Amino acid sequence: MALSIEQLRKHYAAPDGSIVPVIDIQSLSLDDGQQAALVGTSGSGKTTLLHLIAGILTPDSGRIVFDLGPDDGQVDITALPEADRDVFRGRHIGYVFQTHHLLAGFTALENVLLGMSFTGRRHDRAWARYLLEQVGLADRMDYRPEKLSLGQQQRVAVARALANRPKVVLADEPTGSLDAANAQQVLHLIRRLCNQVNATLLLVTHDTDIAQQLPTVLSLAELCPAARTTA
Repeated sequence: MALSIEQLRKHYAAPDGSIVPVIDIQSLSLDDGQQAALVGTSGSGKTTLLHLIAGILTPDSGRIVFDLGPDDGQVDITALPEADRDVFRGRHIGYVFQTHHLLAGFTALENVLLGMSFTGRRHDRAWARYLLEQVGLADRMDYRPEKLSLGQQQRVAVARALANRPKVVLADEPTGSLDAANAQQVLHLIRRLCNQVNATLLLVTHDTDIAQQLPTVLSLAELCPAARTTA
């Protein structure tokens, strides 16, 4: 699914009452199925941008338009009320966090199935199992997070993000807490699964070695000169 950003602005109020611009992007577009890395220093506003795209935050101004295709048209997520943004995100957007955010009382399989609970559709248990097989956890489906390594936990999180066959995947430093070997494995899995479902991928990272493995590399500093380290 293609997406485009136009005149997007977001600021925060500093403790002294001054206004701190965080996001000020004139334009940004990603084609259907495109895979891009967004690089920037820690605290520069990368997570804020992902939250805006996902509809978790609302901008001060601007548009974020998703092209759903000829049958469903275009949707500006910034124009939707909160409840509709939540539904749109659940149906169309997969999100991979830096830390896995798995529920401790649920097994790996149950955590992936839980990712299907926000769409109003029936759980596709076969697809959930397939995803866990694809991330190398066929023999760990019934394990709770405490019985999994950090790398395995993050692989469950990747499977959960793809649970609803999203058209856009947003990955927020998904390899940031992993060692080099696990980081490469998780990156490979995200890219391969996005290819499988033809999802557009935007992956943010401060690691240039990770970023350069994606076909497109974007710089937040160039897109958004207003980005501050206080973001």
